[in-house]
Amino acid sequence: MAYNSVAFAALADPTRRAVFERLADGPRAVGDLAEGLPVSRPAVSQHLKVLKDAGLVTDRAEGARRVYQIDPQGLGAMRAWLDRFWTTALDDFAAEVERQAREQKPDDGKDSHK
Repeated sequence: MAYNSVAFAALADPTRRAVFERLADGPRAVGDLAEGLPVSRPAVSQHLKVLKDAGLVTDRAEGARRVYQIDPQGLGAMRAWLDRFWTTALDDFAAEVERQAREQKPDDGKDSHK
């Protein structure tokens, strides 16, 4: 649970979310990620460090640049955590539909109107 809270906290910041969403299109260098954002390139690097520490992105050296990408394992862990709630919600929905179907089932042919 602690892992997930760190990952969700990392994505709570709007700038980090914007950086993370840009990585959804594929690996990108810091300079590319910083273009058009209302923060400096060093600030983007700091946001990427938080995302990396949260297990949401990985990086690799490409010459003098660092290229970042979404870490599928980190994202998968968040999704697995969320899926628990989705599965419970779907099970509850199915149970309610079945309950309503039983309540609306016509009786066995006995006429209760005499």
